[in-house]
Amino acid sequence: MNKNSENISGWKKFMRSMTKAHDLGTEEDIMLDHDYDGIKELDNVLPPWWLYGFYITIAICIFYYIAVLGLGWWNQYDELATEMETAKVEIEAYKAANPELFDDANIVAFTDAENIAKGKELFTSKTCTACHLDDLGGSIGPNLTDNKWILGGDIKSLYNTITNGGRPGKGMIAWESTITREERILLASYIQSMVGTTPAAPKAAEGDITWPEE
Repeated sequence: MNKNSENISGWKKFMRSMTKAHDLGTEEDIMLDHDYDGIKELDNVLPPWWLYGFYITIAICIFYYIAVLGLGWWNQYDELATEMETAKVEIEAYKAANPELFDDANIVAFTDAENIAKGKELFTSKTCTACHLDDLGGSIGPNLTDNKWILGGDIKSLYNTITNGGRPGKGMIAWESTITREERILLASYIQSMVGTTPAAPKAAEGDITWPEE
């Protein structure tokens, strides 16, 4: 300690008690005898604030172990189950308040230009053109402009095909987890709007479902 230690402020006294830091110029008092190529070592102690934090951590661990594993005051599995039940209730409430977003039996095709344009943009961005071409004339996938369909050409059938995928092993993947319900309706609406158009090199008709009927 220096000679002026009695005149320091209360805050500095507190900080000194928490750190046990030594004043500059008093290193000789805590100098060890070790000497490594001229480098000497000071015998500093662990700061009390660090020790207190360490002891508090140990106390919390003991309390947690007793409370959770011993007395069963709290269980993360029970908490998860409670949150899952709460989430189910909230989901059902949301579905009840917005039935049009979840009732696939009442899907209605978009016919306005704005939504058809959105569907066209999705058709390109979601790489539908890779199998059906830009004009929907068909390549790897079938022609989507004629009235012959493998899985149906009405709006619900188109929506279901996009949602669940095509025939097993034919490459058409399910898009349910990739794009939203509204986007699937937009896509189906755009495809339906292109029925009857004339692609540059239309693929031969496939499927035995006729829509619209001749």
